Amino acid sequence: MADLLEKPSRRLFLQAGAAAGGGLLLSFNLPGAVRAAGAPAGAALNAFVRIAPDGIVTIAAKRPEIGQGMKTALPMMIAEELDVDWAKVRVEQAPVDAKIYGEQSAGGSTSTPDEWEPTRQVGAVGRALLIQAAAQRWDVPAAGLVTEPGVVVDPAGKRRIAYGELVEAAAKLTPPDPGAVPLKDPKTYRIVGKAHGQSDNPAIVTGQSLFGIDVRLPGMLYATFLKAPVFAAKVDKVDLAPAKAVKGVRDAFIVEGGTALEGLLPGVAVVADSWWAARKGRNALEVSWADHPTAAQSTAAFAAKAAELARQPPQRTLRKDGDVDAALKSAAKVVTASYDYPFIAHATLEPQNCTASWKDGKVEIWAPAQNPEDGRELVAKTLGISQDDVTIHFTRSGGGFGRRLMNDFMVEAAWISKVVGAPVKLLWTREDDTQHDFFRPAGWHHLSAGLDANGDLVAWRNHFVSFGPEKGFVRAGNISGNQFPARAVANYAQDVSVMPLGVPTGWLRAPGNNAIGWVLQSFIDELAVAAGEDPVAFRRRLLGEPRLLGEPGKGDSVHTGRLRGVLDRAAEMAGWGRKVPKGTGLGIAVHYSHQGYVAVAVEASVGEGPMGAGRAPKVHKAWAAVDVGRQIVNPSGAEQQVQGSVLDAIGATLRQRITFENGSAVESNFGDFPLLRMAEAPPVEVAFVLSDNKPTGLGEPAYPPTPPALCNALYAATGRRIRTLPIGDQLA
Repeated sequence: MADLLEKPSRRLFLQAGAAAGGGLLLSFNLPGAVRAAGAPAGAALNAFVRIAPDGIVTIAAKRPEIGQGMKTALPMMIAEELDVDWAKVRVEQAPVDAKIYGEQSAGGSTSTPDEWEPTRQVGAVGRALLIQAAAQRWDVPAAGLVTEPGVVVDPAGKRRIAYGELVEAAAKLTPPDPGAVPLKDPKTYRIVGKAHGQSDNPAIVTGQSLFGIDVRLPGMLYATFLKAPVFAAKVDKVDLAPAKAVKGVRDAFIVEGGTALEGLLPGVAVVADSWWAARKGRNALEVSWADHPTAAQSTAAFAAKAAELARQPPQRTLRKDGDVDAALKSAAKVVTASYDYPFIAHATLEPQNCTASWKDGKVEIWAPAQNPEDGRELVAKTLGISQDDVTIHFTRSGGGFGRRLMNDFMVEAAWISKVVGAPVKLLWTREDDTQHDFFRPAGWHHLSAGLDANGDLVAWRNHFVSFGPEKGFVRAGNISGNQFPARAVANYAQDVSVMPLGVPTGWLRAPGNNAIGWVLQSFIDELAVAAGEDPVAFRRRLLGEPRLLGEPGKGDSVHTGRLRGVLDRAAEMAGWGRKVPKGTGLGIAVHYSHQGYVAVAVEASVGEGPMGAGRAPKVHKAWAAVDVGRQIVNPSGAEQQVQGSVLDAIGATLRQRITFENGSAVESNFGDFPLLRMAEAPPVEVAFVLSDNKPTGLGEPAYPPTPPALCNALYAATGRRIRTLPIGDQLA
C-alpha cells in the first residue's frame, strides 16, 4: 500500500455554506493528512454534513464499506456530536477524491482510530453553529443555550427551535476553531455506544443494487480475462477465432501486460453482450503460454528449501537480547518445536469485479475497492493518462479481508474498456479469484525455549523462514523483532532466513499476525505443559506486572496489563478449570495486533465429521474478550466483526490451504478450498473489556488468537499437538 498517510495535524479547518436546495453544508479539512501522488502538501481530509430545512440530516461516509460497518459507524459519530435524531439521518457514500477527502482506504483496522477525533469534531462544530444561529435570533448569549436531538433549547426563556429553521442563518456563519468546541461527555451519548443496524441493511435484504457486481451502465459490455496459470507468463500463441465465433462475443484480443504482479498482467480478453457469452468465448480459447521462471516453484520445493535454511545459520537477526545460547545451556528444561502454515486465499464471496467506461481520453470506474487512490494511480500510469482523468466510484464490497487493497481487477477493466471503446464490466470467475489471489504467504518457525527450575521462561529463540529478497520480505511475509514475548524475556532472539518467490502475496485479515499468533500462542501452550502449569496461570506469570513493553505510541508496543485483562475475562467467560466431558478440551490464547487486545477461548472435541467424512474436529463454542479502548461505537457492528473474525479463523485453521505445482495454484474453488459451513459454525460469545485508551478498530485483532485457542483445545482433548496447518485429517 502506498505510503499516503502522514501524521495529521489535530487542528481542523471548517467551512460552512448553503447546501443545494437549502440548508446547511459543513465540510472539514485536516491539513497535512494526506499527500497523494500529484497532490500538493496539505491536501484535504473532508467529510460533509447536509441539514435540510425539514430537519433531515444527510451524512457522507468517506471510507469504503466492505462489511466492517464504517458506512454506519462514521455517521454515528458525527450525528452524536451534532445532536440529531438518528432516525432522521440519511447516509450517503462519499465520492472518491483524496484531494478533498484525504485517506479513503479500508485496511489495517485503521478507520476508527484515524477518524475518532476529526469525525466527532465536525459534528460538534455543526452543533455550535446552530446554537450560534439560535442565539442571534433570540438575542441571547450562546453559552446559555443547549441542544436536544434536532433542536436548540433556551432553558431560561423556555424556548426551542428546530435545526431546520436555523440552517439558512447557520450557513452564513464562520465556523469556530474545532479545538475550542467541547465534545460531549460519553455519559450523555444517545447514538454512539448503542446498537444500530447497518445503514445498508434495508437495501441488502430487498436486493437493491449496492455491490460492484450489481453495476449496470447503458451500452455496457461484459468481459472475462484469461491469465496464465504461472503468474506473469506471457501469451506465446493463441487462436482467437473460436472465441470470436461464439454467439454474442464482440471481440477477443491479447493484452501484452507487464511483469509487476500487482499491475496489468499478460492475458487474453474476451468481450461480449453477456457475461455467459464472454465465458463461453473464453472457454473456447486454446492458449499456449511462454515459459516463465516461476514455473520451477512448488509447494514441495518451498518446503525443501525451508528445511535447508532451517539447518543453516540464520541470514539475519531482527532482535537479540541477552545471551540466548548461554541461557538455553543453563536452563532446567529446553523445549523445541517447529511450526509451519500454508499459503491461503482471501475467498471473498463476491469475486473480483470492476466496471469501467473509457471516453474521450478519460476513464470512469465503479469498483468494490479498499484502496482506491492506489487504483487511480495504477490506472493512470498504465493507460498513460493523468490521475485527474480517472474517476472512481465506491460500490459496496462483498467482502474484502485485504484482497481489495490491490487493484489488479481495476486496471484490467480500464484497459479492456479503452481497447473496445465502450463501458465494460469485468467479472472474474471463482477459479480466477482463487488461483490469481494475492495469497497470505506460507511460513516456517523453528523455536527453542528454556525454562528454569521454577518454570519461568528464561530464553526464547525463533528462526523464522519466509520469502523475500536478501534483506527484505515479500508483502505480508514479515515478522516484527518486537513480537511478544520480546521484551518480556531477558534472553531473546528473532532470527530470519528468506527464499525467493514468484507467487503474488498480499495482506489478509490481520496480516502476519493471523499465522504468527498461532505459532507463538501454541508454543507458549507447550511451555505451560513442560512447566507443569495451567495454561492460563502460565500466561499470567509470563505477562507479569502491568507495564508497557516498548515505547509509548509505537504500534508494536504492547501493554501486559491489557493482555492480562482480556485473558482473565475470556477464562472467566469460558468457565476455565471446569470439568468437561472426556474427549473434549478447553484451549485459550491471547494476542495483540492492530492496536487491539483479544483473548479467545475455545471448547472443542474430535468426532465424526459431516456427511461421513471420518473423525474431524468439532468446535462447540468460542468466547472472545476484546479490549479496543474506552468506547465501542456501534456494539452491534462490533460484535459482528469479532464473531466474523473468529469464524473466519476457524475455517482457515480447519481446512484451508493453497498449494503450488509448476508455479501455478492447484486449488481452484470452494470444493478444494472450503469455507466454514453454517452447520459447523459454533456460537461465539463476545465481551468488550473497556480501558482508558483511544478507540481502535475491530476488523482484525480477534483473528490471530483463534487458531491457537482451537489447536490448544484439541491438544487438551486428544493429547496431540497441531504444528502444521491446516488441521485437515491429522486427528482422524
